[in-house]
Amino acid sequence: MSKTIALVDDDRNILTSVSILLESEGFKVTTYNDGAEALDGLERAPADLAVLDIKMPRMDGMELLQRLRKDTDMPVIFLTSKDDEVDELLGLRMGADDYIKKPFSQRLLIERIRSVLRRADARAGLPEAGAEAAPDAIKRGELVIDPARHMVTWKGESVDLTVTEFLILQALAQRPGHVKSRDQLIDIAYGESIYVDDRTIDSHIKRLRKKFRAVDTDFSQIETLYGVGYRYKEA
Repeated sequence: MSKTIALVDDDRNILTSVSILLESEGFKVTTYNDGAEALDGLERAPADLAVLDIKMPRMDGMELLQRLRKDTDMPVIFLTSKDDEVDELLGLRMGADDYIKKPFSQRLLIERIRSVLRRADARAGLPEAGAEAAPDAIKRGELVIDPARHMVTWKGESVDLTVTEFLILQALAQRPGHVKSRDQLIDIAYGESIYVDDRTIDSHIKRLRKKFRAVDTDFSQIETLYGVGYRYKEA
């Protein structure tokens, strides 16, 4: 079944050119000129993934993402201006799954979209053709990770994670006590072919901790080893 991609940008040239490319790749596409229009449209007709420009009239991408995250964990990729590093990091802290800088290669955007959709399918328990059986749940004390259903619980309470957050947590919890460097976590979360700044991982870790501490204020299982990386604390 074709995936539906929502494009949200006030630049009509981008909407037109990217729509044509996505449709040629077999995707269904819906387009919106600003965040307010997109919020209304996505509430009526949800998409499988949204590509959001950050700077738009009426409602910018940041506010739109914040509003969307109240009701959905739909994957989101941000489009950001070349020098908007602060916006990138803030967007990732808010729950965006990836970002790409303008001006961008349309083929790179397609690669990012396919990568995030693959992670979303894994979260939903939809393996790729020929994939092996879904792995068993990971249990580490009060933590339970169910990769097949993309579910995480702590002390029996559900913790809602984005695709990227889930992959990072899973990588750390698979081998408690073993350190994962930022570069290793980037490869796990984004793939070896995609470059992101290592501070992106720091943002994801902060968001992971915040989500767990919303369930348990004493949560301290994800440890930082300064200058080295992160590890999941041994029981």
